[in-house]
Amino acid sequence: MSTLFLTVLCAVLCCAYSDSHEENIETLMDNVLVLKVPYDLGSQQYVPLTCGEAYQNQPVFWKKDGMELNPPLQGNQVRVLVEEMRGGNFTCHLGPDGEYLNHTLILVQLDPDNRTVILEERSTEEGHIHCSAPNYKGAFDCTWTRSQSRSNAVVLLVKAERNLEKIACELNADGSGVHCEDISCPYKEEQYRISLTIYIHSYSRLEAYTKAFYLSEIVRPAKLSKLQISEGTVFTWNYPDSWETPGSFFGLEFQVKIVSLHNSCNSRDHIQNDITEKTSYEVTIKPKRYVFCVQARDKYTKGPWSPWSHCTVDKKQVTC
Repeated sequence: MSTLFLTVLCAVLCCAYSDSHEENIETLMDNVLVLKVPYDLGSQQYVPLTCGEAYQNQPVFWKKDGMELNPPLQGNQVRVLVEEMRGGNFTCHLGPDGEYLNHTLILVQLDPDNRTVILEERSTEEGHIHCSAPNYKGAFDCTWTRSQSRSNAVVLLVKAERNLEKIACELNADGSGVHCEDISCPYKEEQYRISLTIYIHSYSRLEAYTKAFYLSEIVRPAKLSKLQISEGTVFTWNYPDSWETPGSFFGLEFQVKIVSLHNSCNSRDHIQNDITEKTSYEVTIKPKRYVFCVQARDKYTKGPWSPWSHCTVDKKQVTC
């Protein structure tokens, strides 16, 4: 009786152990499993793999990253040992040197401490991802920078949504950014933030980066158009061509800065600095050699400033 009890108890405990460990395994997408492990140099875990129901009675052999396993691993349903961050691409074949049948990519993610080493942090406030939109029509772009030691990292998946509604995104050719289109009524009041998640891996290490924002927080007007000087001292400009109309509803405010000749518009040393809602500005300073700079932002949300537009004034010669 005691022997039977111990046998049953052992079976229950083994099943519980297996189930609890398999809770750390999730399917991210087709043919991709993510094993979540603690930050522990000694972590080891078995991961179950299946070649496919169609190959149940076939002589299935497995390889890792194109190399035969030692000892050989065969069978339609197998378990592979993943140590620390060493996952890999496991392929199953019809026989030891037979045709390719299927594959499963095992990636490893640190959990719950998702230590990030793949992307560089832009700033404490902005995080690892920078997002920007030229207007309120719903299109936006997000970019990131791989760290020097992980320049080979590959973007595996991009997810964007607002209130569970998916937003279509297209990855840039070099994998350093995405262009997304939120087609749901771009002018309505934003009740929910956009959530963007980037899954990127370097070899078997997977990291997830998430950024949440309202469109109004990232709208950055383009450079102002048709900046010119008239009557010798009055500068005029137009709203950006990509900005919304009418201006009475999508109003901009402008920062005007005058700096010494050969200085940049970003210089902290300025001759004059002003804020206006007009699209013209009269210069009243005495120096005849200076740089006139102007940039714009949404006057209601006080979001990011546009890039500078500028004119260089060298006495009677003006270049815009």
